[in-house]
Amino acid sequence: MEILLKFFYATWELLLMIGPWLLLGFFLSGVIHAWVGGETIKKHLGGGISSVFKATLFGIPLPVCSCGVIPIAASMRKDGAGRSSTLSFLVSTPTTGVDSILATYALMGPLFAIFRPVAALFSGILVGVISYAFEREKPSSVTFHARHAVSMQKKLKEIFRYGFVELPEDVGKSLLFGILLGGLITAVIPGGIFERHFSNPWIVYPVVLLFSVPLYVCAMGSIPVAASLVMKGLTPGAALTFLIAGPATNTITIIFIGQKLGKKSLFIYLFSIILISLGMGIIFDGIWNMMGRNPELITSRGEYLPYPVKLLSALVLLFLLLRTPRWGRKKKMEMKYTVKVPDMHCRHCKFTIEEKISSLPGVKRVVVDLEEKKVMVDGDVRKEDIKRAVEEAGYTVED
Repeated sequence: MEILLKFFYATWELLLMIGPWLLLGFFLSGVIHAWVGGETIKKHLGGGISSVFKATLFGIPLPVCSCGVIPIAASMRKDGAGRSSTLSFLVSTPTTGVDSILATYALMGPLFAIFRPVAALFSGILVGVISYAFEREKPSSVTFHARHAVSMQKKLKEIFRYGFVELPEDVGKSLLFGILLGGLITAVIPGGIFERHFSNPWIVYPVVLLFSVPLYVCAMGSIPVAASLVMKGLTPGAALTFLIAGPATNTITIIFIGQKLGKKSLFIYLFSIILISLGMGIIFDGIWNMMGRNPELITSRGEYLPYPVKLLSALVLLFLLLRTPRWGRKKKMEMKYTVKVPDMHCRHCKFTIEEKISSLPGVKRVVVDLEEKKVMVDGDVRKEDIKRAVEEAGYTVED
């Protein structure tokens, strides 16, 4: 009972600290999504060394998860984006975002909040430059469809739809898991255990890296886990290694790069992530030691906000993360067409496909079933047009 009470208390404390900053991050993410958009990103990534830097800078603030970035990268590649810029985007985008930067500051302090986007910048540039040097790419011409002007009212609506509907649904499962795991670590693991048994950096860094590479964890979901591990004595540099390698690598992304970009690109991708995550972790520990191991630099900043603000934010955050039930019996629906899309994995994929198909003339209704990987469409539209719309969104179609 004592452990259970500690678990609930620690979990609630994490929610109070992360809530205000996460809601602010959701809003800023919606602003970036509505005003920048995918077409603007793809427009500048047609190849050449400059596209590597552009892809990295574009990817850092975007709040897209590890699997959500895959269809964007696939669409970029299909439209003519270079292999090196695609790899840069794949590395820098899921590692951080405006939402995760704010959440990192709230839970882990200013030093982590600064180092995390810096690490994403170096990771994206390194993997892109190495790929460009080995692949010898030439800039390619990219053809884009003209974008229609969007009214201010629609942009504002899109800010809140994306920031407070799509994004929470996309990262909600990973974020809740991370918060619960962080609370469990705080309640169960004895304080100072890492200092006593994992103080040797030659042991702790490889162990953390081995654990991080295949694991699927979003940029935000990794924060409460890393924060709890640091509280239990894990060296901050090793925690940073987890924050870099965890969101940037997972089995889904590894398979995608191997199949779509080739084994050489996959090797460059993994080599760069390992090198940057280890290097930045060691540098982080060195700088922290030079600063006198000041705990103020690596501890929560969310606790300094007024309690009513934290309480209201935590309740709103819980509502956003739990508002869409992921259980219950499904109703049988009669739809005109059904196609299977095996490579959609998250809410971002769902909204992307829904939006693309809904724009087709004659479409009355679109229903996406993420669990069964099915897209059902009703209306006066051809099946070939539906398939083409899904493929243009960057996904694969099966009957």
